[in-house]
Amino acid sequence: MESPRPPMVSEHDEPDTGPFTAERRRAGAGALWPVVAVVSLGGSVGAAARYGASLLWPTASGAFPWTTLLVNVLGCVVIGVFMVVISEVWAAHRLVRPFFGTGVLGGFTTFSTYAVDIRLLVGAGRPALGLAYLGLTLVAALASVWSAVWVTRRVVAWRQT
Repeated sequence: MESPRPPMVSEHDEPDTGPFTAERRRAGAGALWPVVAVVSLGGSVGAAARYGASLLWPTASGAFPWTTLLVNVLGCVVIGVFMVVISEVWAAHRLVRPFFGTGVLGGFTTFSTYAVDIRLLVGAGRPALGLAYLGLTLVAALASVWSAVWVTRRVVAWRQT
């Protein structure tokens, strides 16, 4: 038995419910530009901070990339605190999360440099160190964000009593 086919919809027919109504699409396009702008601005701030960290604490060729690891762990700590604060404590303006969470912290933390560091370690004949860095970053980042969320919630609860 064949399943019934959905009715054919022309390109001019528009659904009257859901997130893709014509009115919502028109309103969404204009509402998107402020978000794009603050993410871009925040990303430039975060990337500049990360670059500054790499200048202050450069990593020698073939050495363990401590700076990238510490930047990523610090970024995870900050995102853990930030998400609790803006989700559970403070009613933030709608652009705060895209600016700081996606922009600043997205630009500050760096998966691309992490991947390049692993490739450089393997290319330098240090595959075990590259594998250790890969695993340590994953564990440290997850532990950092989880710990920051846990501690922040405890501090908030303590301050509210």
